[in-house]
Amino acid sequence: QAPIKATCEDMSCKTGFPEDVHSAVVSRSVHGGQPLLNVRFQSCDGNKKIHFGSSEPEDFRVDEDGVVYAERSFQLPAEPTEFVVSAQDKETQQEWQMRVKLTPEPTFTGASEKDQRKIEEIIFPWQQYKHSSPLKRQKRDWVIPPINLPENSKGPFPQELVRIRSDRDKSLSLRYSVTGPGADQPPTGIFIINPISGQLSVTKPLDREQIASFHLRAHAVDVNGNQVENPIDIVINVIDMNDNRPEFLHQVWNGTVPEGSKPGTYVMTVTAIDADDPNAQNGMLRYRILSQAPSSPSPNMFTINNETGDIITVAAGLDREKVQQYTLIIQATDMEGNPTYGLSNTATAVIAVTDVNDNPPEFTAMTFYGEVPENRVDVIVANLTVTDKDQPHTPAWNAMYRMTGGDPTGRFTILTDPNSNDGLVTVVKPIDFETNRMFVLTVAAENQVPLAKGIQHPPQSTATVSITVIDVNESPYFVPNPKLVRQEEGLMAGSMLTTFTAQDPDRYMQQTSLRYSKLSDPANWLKIDPVNGQITTTAVLDRESIYVQNNMYNATFLASDNGIPPMSGTGTLQIYLLDINDNAPQVHPKEATTCETLQPNAINITAVDPDIDPNAGPFAFELPDTPASIKRNWTIVRISGDHAQLSLRIRFLEAGIYDVPIVITDSGNPHASSTSLLKVKVCQCDLNGDCTDVDRIVGAGLGTGAIIAILLCIIILLILVLMFVVWMKRRDKERQAKQLLIDPEDDVRDNILKYDEEGGGEEDQDYDLSQLQQPDTVEPDAIKPVGIRRLDERPIHAEPQYPVRSAAPHPGDIGDFINEGLKAADNDPTAPPYDSLLVFDYEGSGSTAGSLSSLNSSSSGGEQDYDYLNDWGPRFKKLADMYGGGDD
Repeated sequence: QAPIKATCEDMSCKTGFPEDVHSAVVSRSVHGGQPLLNVRFQSCDGNKKIHFGSSEPEDFRVDEDGVVYAERSFQLPAEPTEFVVSAQDKETQQEWQMRVKLTPEPTFTGASEKDQRKIEEIIFPWQQYKHSSPLKRQKRDWVIPPINLPENSKGPFPQELVRIRSDRDKSLSLRYSVTGPGADQPPTGIFIINPISGQLSVTKPLDREQIASFHLRAHAVDVNGNQVENPIDIVINVIDMNDNRPEFLHQVWNGTVPEGSKPGTYVMTVTAIDADDPNAQNGMLRYRILSQAPSSPSPNMFTINNETGDIITVAAGLDREKVQQYTLIIQATDMEGNPTYGLSNTATAVIAVTDVNDNPPEFTAMTFYGEVPENRVDVIVANLTVTDKDQPHTPAWNAMYRMTGGDPTGRFTILTDPNSNDGLVTVVKPIDFETNRMFVLTVAAENQVPLAKGIQHPPQSTATVSITVIDVNESPYFVPNPKLVRQEEGLMAGSMLTTFTAQDPDRYMQQTSLRYSKLSDPANWLKIDPVNGQITTTAVLDRESIYVQNNMYNATFLASDNGIPPMSGTGTLQIYLLDINDNAPQVHPKEATTCETLQPNAINITAVDPDIDPNAGPFAFELPDTPASIKRNWTIVRISGDHAQLSLRIRFLEAGIYDVPIVITDSGNPHASSTSLLKVKVCQCDLNGDCTDVDRIVGAGLGTGAIIAILLCIIILLILVLMFVVWMKRRDKERQAKQLLIDPEDDVRDNILKYDEEGGGEEDQDYDLSQLQQPDTVEPDAIKPVGIRRLDERPIHAEPQYPVRSAAPHPGDIGDFINEGLKAADNDPTAPPYDSLLVFDYEGSGSTAGSLSSLNSSSSGGEQDYDYLNDWGPRFKKLADMYGGGDD
């Protein structure tokens, strides 16, 4: 663009806009905040405060300095855009208007700088101020219209854009600079300016997809850095080039369409985007279908809206049973689909044909067969198979079965197997072979959902099911069951009661007669004839038996056949026993207590009769004539049908226990009576009528059973004590017979045990060394119990003087010490043989060898044989020589 210089010529003062219509050429793409032009308003009074406005405030804004800005980003249409700019005096509210006409500039073609059209500049006129001196003029700030620069320019760089000048450069040396993003702010260095000439240049290609516009501010200062012009805004718009291909949001698009859909049915929408300007042709996309697979039944089953990407059907004949899926190749092209200049890209649309119920189920056979044993339920007797071309396991494929005839009593039902879609004919009620030998059912099958409209097939399929009933051996049954018999009690044993027979339902089987047996007879009163079912009694029938409940006795009998397999049935015989007067009434309670004086002394008694009405109450109570003392001492009065009161007739009766007989008669026909003894305890009473003496307790006594139990306990206790005493005496005898001065268990001397393993001596043995007694520590004979005395026990006599060994003898004195002790022992007449040298450690009890202490000294042991000691080892060989009688 050529350099632009702001000028203003003198004109006469007239407040208002200098023209009614102002035309300006601007770029087609307008961005929010972009300055478009500068309107001129002339004010003869410099003090007026003018407010500017726009008739299209949502699109255009006019600042106080007259600069028109775009409020939002939009694309100007090809025809001129008009709006009204108004100016209003804030004090007088006077308003002026001017119509602005914006024409979009032609698309930039990249011509050389000298061929570029000069953008018209609209500036405010000079303002005049009234003073005493001549008029002084002041120029308003100037605005550079937007600069359009194509992206991806190939240079050369730096490429000049515009020259910025101030008319003061004639008188002053000025320096120019620019600031803002792209100059001194990131991204820095894109735009530079010659500080002397004011030439603004771009240093490299621009990319609109990264930054669509740059907002710079130009400055003019003198050599001292003083500002000589107010900064001006420079807007550089990056013009879009078609350098981006369309891109689909998904490479594969999935959609569905029901089979049999009519032409024009919506299927799906595919969408692509273009990074280029969507308001320019570079970003305007068009869609089309390149191919369809498969191409049956028509190669053009679908079409696509070239602007929106909506895919719809254009042909009939979609059939899922023939083609289940279509694959479309979709192409998106920018430049409004221009195949020559536009860029393209493709994606795949996969359209699945969904199933609708256009095929009814069809039976695979016209007649199905099955069989079922009689009396069986929940048995599948036949499988009904159908075919359906619709998609499996969908409502259009799932079959429902129903019976349309042949089963008036509802003995069958048909269930659907969810996996195979077969119909399962099932028996739900027992079938009797003797009544029905065969069933012929008519069944129908249809889908869970109705057929789609326009389908010519019938909605259901029908078939016949023939079911044969198999005869089986059935259980006999008693008629009636239960059977009720009314019979008076007291029927004697051997009497015929009734006949209870059963029937066999198997009329078409060759079987012998039934056999009868008894299954349950709690009181064992009955028996049944195994051939004819005649029931006779084996005991007297008693209504008062514990096995009779509410006058009813129940017995169960069994009837069995000889079929294969044998079957049996049960029947219950109910005997209602009629009461007879076979039980006399009794008094209750059996014992009572009264005072020995006349008042108070009433005793309430009750008559109890196991029989029932009319063989029970009301009862008659009386006292017998004998003995005479009964009526003399007592009197009885009936107070109700079942109750009476017994009381003293005399004023005083001595305390004690009295047996009072009472005669009670029932109301049966004939009457039954009995004499019951009432045991009355007469005692002394206090004012409240309570017994006070202890005699009544003694008088009560104990029963025979209690006395026998007490005697048995006493006898058992005595036997246990006697056995314990005998055991203690026997134990004392055994202890006296075996007792020694030292018990064998405690014997720690003179026992030699042979062991097969060697130890470490006394230090390894867990022995109580305190038990190693010296002969002189043995207790005297006086304190020992009577018993057998050991031969090596010290007698109580005067002891000889034995040599005493020194505490620490010389080793050479040991032989002398032993010889002196041997001589002393030989001369000791009081110790049959006792050797003080034979003191051994405890080696256990129960040795088979005798005690070594029993060996006599050499002077008195001539009659004993000690040669066996030679077999015990070298230690005992010396001992054998000493006691064997040798001279040495």
